[in-house]
Amino acid sequence: MIKVTALSKSYGNRPILSDVRAEFSKGHLTSLIGPNGAGKSTLLMLIARLLAPTSGIITIDGTDIASLAVGDYARRVATLRQRPDCNLRLSVEELVTFGRFPHSRGRLTAEDRRAVDEAIDFLSLEPLRSALIDEISGGQRQMAFLAMTIAQETECLLLDEPLNNLDMKHAVQIMQALRMLCDELGRTVIAVIHDINFAANYSDHIVAMKDGAVHTAGSVSEVVTGSGLGELYGLDLEIVERQQGRLCNYFTQKGKTR
Repeated sequence: MIKVTALSKSYGNRPILSDVRAEFSKGHLTSLIGPNGAGKSTLLMLIARLLAPTSGIITIDGTDIASLAVGDYARRVATLRQRPDCNLRLSVEELVTFGRFPHSRGRLTAEDRRAVDEAIDFLSLEPLRSALIDEISGGQRQMAFLAMTIAQETECLLLDEPLNNLDMKHAVQIMQALRMLCDELGRTVIAVIHDINFAANYSDHIVAMKDGAVHTAGSVSEVVTGSGLGELYGLDLEIVERQQGRLCNYFTQKGKTR
């Protein structure tokens, strides 16, 4: 379990996060939702150790992540940032092998090659194995970077807006893959998701953030409500109950803004 306690982050006199407290259970897919500027990506980058907190503590299985050696942490937590570098003259396979660096330090073993092959197969990228990253579509590229993250074989994956700029098909493929990572491989996934309907239909747990603090947190049924999301986003919206899951209709606004 990853636990965040009394976490704050400021840049000078400008607070970004204030007294954030949250728990992320093993084997669950947790979506971080909320309006722009709520602090979602900042929280994710603090968990990823790519930013240092102003105060507070983050633990993984009871151990302060700040006390872990870089290599040890990289073998437990993998991070996919919001805008991975696309100007790479690398094949999909070469990119995915970078996920094995914390294990092999660049000297690939048979175990590393197995992990690479399994990650490529898991996301059905075999037809693109030899394709160059800068010559494939944005959706395919995002899948390749996700395969690199999966190949790292960590217990936890942190994903910052993995659906950004993807069409519906690729967005569904990404979310289905994340769901399988949790259900079939027991991985823990924490992802910043802007599309509330993807979050509502694929998540086990949702943490909703607003103004640098946790607004609500809990199961889909606890967080995805008309009143809760209406307050979170400042919109009039309707939650439609379906057998397949909840659907948030926010398209019929009456000019109400907050």
